[in-house]
Amino acid sequence: MKELHRIGFGGGCHWCTEAVFQAIKGVKEVKQGYISTAQEKETFYEGILVNYDPGSISLQALIEIHLQTHQSTSNHSMRSKYLSAVYTFNTKQNSEVLDILNTLQEKFEKPIITSAYYFGKFKASRPEITNYYKTDPERPFCKLYIDPKIKILEDKFQRFIK
Repeated sequence: MKELHRIGFGGGCHWCTEAVFQAIKGVKEVKQGYISTAQEKETFYEGILVNYDPGSISLQALIEIHLQTHQSTSNHSMRSKYLSAVYTFNTKQNSEVLDILNTLQEKFEKPIITSAYYFGKFKASRPEITNYYKTDPERPFCKLYIDPKIKILEDKFQRFIK
C-alpha cells in the first residue's frame, strides 16, 4: 500500500471545503472539523484534514484547487471563523507549501492571503454534519454555496475529479 500524505485546509465553510476535496482523485480521506494552529492553541477555525496519495495528485495541485475554490484573496469579516490556511505537519512540508503559494501567486490578480501554518489540534465535526454535501446535495445551502465550488472544479480541474 502506498504511503499517504496529510495536509490541512481552511478558508471557508468546512462543508464546502469537505465537498471539494471529496471529489478529487488521489484524496483517500477527508476529515471535517475545527483546526488550531500551533501558534494559537485555543483558537479553532473551520477546516479539513486530507489524506492523499502523492503519486496520484501533487501537493501543488491540491493547493491550487484550494486557492481557486475559496476566497483566497479576500480578507473578509468572517476570517475569525474561516482562516485562509494550509496546515502543515513538519518543517519540510511548511517550506514546500510556502514555495507553492509563492509560485501560484502569478495566477491571481490580487495578493493571496492564504498562509501556511503549523498544525496544532483537530476537533472533528459532529457526525450528523459530516459528509454534508454527499448526504443531501439538494439542500439550499449546497445549491447556493457548494455547487459553485464544484462548478469551478469541473471547469478548471476536470482532470482531477473522481
